[in-house]
Amino acid sequence: MDVWSGLSFGFSNALTITNLGWALLGCFLGTAIGVLPGIGPALTIALLLPITFKVSATGAFILFCGVFYGAMYGGSTTSILLNTPGESGSIITALEGAKMARNGRAGPALFTSAVGSFVAGTIGTLGISFLGPIVVELALKLGPAEYFSLMVLCFVTVSAVLGGSALRGLTSLGFGLMIGLVGIDLQTGQPRLTFGVTELLDGVDVVLVAVALFAVGETLYLAWRHVEGKQEVREVGKLMMSREDWKRSIGPWLRGALLGFPFGVMPAGGTEMPTMLSYFAERKLVRAKYREEFGTTGAIEGVAGPEAANNAAAAGVLVPMLTLGLPTSATAAIMLSAFQSYGIQPGPLLFVTQGELVWTLIASLYIANIMLVVLNLPLVGLWARILKIPTPQLYAGILVFATIGTYGISNSVVDLALLYGIGVVAMFMRRFDFPQAPVVIGMILGPMAEQAMRQALTISQGDWTTFITRPISLCILILALLALLGPRLWTMVARRI
Repeated sequence: MDVWSGLSFGFSNALTITNLGWALLGCFLGTAIGVLPGIGPALTIALLLPITFKVSATGAFILFCGVFYGAMYGGSTTSILLNTPGESGSIITALEGAKMARNGRAGPALFTSAVGSFVAGTIGTLGISFLGPIVVELALKLGPAEYFSLMVLCFVTVSAVLGGSALRGLTSLGFGLMIGLVGIDLQTGQPRLTFGVTELLDGVDVVLVAVALFAVGETLYLAWRHVEGKQEVREVGKLMMSREDWKRSIGPWLRGALLGFPFGVMPAGGTEMPTMLSYFAERKLVRAKYREEFGTTGAIEGVAGPEAANNAAAAGVLVPMLTLGLPTSATAAIMLSAFQSYGIQPGPLLFVTQGELVWTLIASLYIANIMLVVLNLPLVGLWARILKIPTPQLYAGILVFATIGTYGISNSVVDLALLYGIGVVAMFMRRFDFPQAPVVIGMILGPMAEQAMRQALTISQGDWTTFITRPISLCILILALLALLGPRLWTMVARRI
């Protein structure tokens, strides 16, 4: 079906009472989670993954996407009121937002953040609606060799480009690939890395690994590093923006949204780079009489632009996940594992085989954007009070939910041992700055990359040059090589200059 038919069909499904309820719950949970520092959408969706065994696929993904979008909204509340970013994409927001709050303008900062998130989220969702089918048409022309090369590019960009160390990222990826190899080899039927444990013949559950990494590991680390102390939450004050604030915010909203979405679509684009670029762009473009507000009393443009870029980039992440089956962030990787829990494989055929699910999900994103504005503005006082939840009780609750949810999947003690074993490893990964996202991505994409490689070699009768003789595959591999070596070569050249 075409875009307009798909959206029409999607809205007819998304506007049912049940699906509206899932969207509202997701938005509420996501905003609350975004407000709490250190707890992001990846951890929350990991905790919610066990519901995939009881809830319909459509309802579950509407809930997950509501959480994803809501966390982007909520992260700005912590940045502005506490000067503590709840998400990496909200770091730039804290630069001007916290200064505005300190000078009694927390209300306008929160308002421009919420409306900017709505504008950017809507533009980003329009991008998913109209760009998604185009990417699908292009992807259908790719063969196994091209898919293998795409996955190599994803491995490199997510592991070696993100974070402070390529070695740490690639080590995390190797750990994920190793976990993905556990179980029965689909080609030969031989067990791999099971060590005689019968429960491992079916492989390690992706849900278990996601919960261990993002719930257990993160919680153990936060509890380990926790320091008692009371943070001052600033008063919100008058919420509405003045006419001058509106005039100053409209341009940054639109520029931030148009800047952020392409970064979200690209592998390893993330939210940090577009928010930073948006902030520096607004500093250059602001009218001279407001320029001195940057870094002193807080400029509203420095909140509006980065928040719009942050939310548009988050929406863009869904494009490669839905159309190519490639997760480019930790949250997308966990959502991909949720698809697999339902026996659904995201990729070019998803729009054909699961058209009802996809278009209902996209329609629900438009609805979630409206719900989030309605939730964020009147309930901002409630979000501020959530920040007063005692941290130890919060960590304990997360561990309880993680344990009950994991045990409920298989009723296996082996799974609980794996949950806390991988959780302890994840705690030390967090401590020594090893990124966690490559582990999940390696575990999910590793077996898929192996199958694509074997199919390509079967078609070429064992000729390994098939990956470099096919033009598209060669171009993708060159991009992966540039992504891996480019920053290092640039650093070497810069030192000599």
